[in-house]
Amino acid sequence: MAILSILEFPDPRLRTVAVPVTEVDARVRRLTDDMLETMYDAPGIGLAATQVDVHERVIVIDISENKDQPKIFINPVIEALDETLGEYDEGCLSVPGFFETIRRPERIRVTAINRDGEVFSNELDGLLAICLQHEIDHLEGKLFVDYLSPLKRQRIRGKLEKAQRQRD
Repeated sequence: MAILSILEFPDPRLRTVAVPVTEVDARVRRLTDDMLETMYDAPGIGLAATQVDVHERVIVIDISENKDQPKIFINPVIEALDETLGEYDEGCLSVPGFFETIRRPERIRVTAINRDGEVFSNELDGLLAICLQHEIDHLEGKLFVDYLSPLKRQRIRGKLEKAQRQRD
């Protein structure tokens, strides 16, 4: 396994729309393993392949306290199960150090493929539902800062660009 580099906003590669995985093979399984290791190391609770500059529809999530319940979603498709929106303070490994309140459906149904290439469908709620929606946004080339006002988004962009210049 390997720790991968995580792209940071405003890197234009984060705006790439991911393509579906056509076959779950050893390469995709290795990608999920590397993504999990990267997510745990960061540390985070979710990571989309887009964030590590792989533009395929692959997501890893682990919201457990002990980081021992990884979930893999390949080619995920979701639908909201009701109109209730929950407010959550979201952060992002691609937007380090910033947290903003975002409203998303609290209950969803996901259909996806697991690491073994099997299709599954589950109803999700709470943090897991919110996290999956956040990660699916990445697959669509969207970031949580896109839900913010242009002024807030520009301030975050400016701070991150300044931090990146200081690191280089």
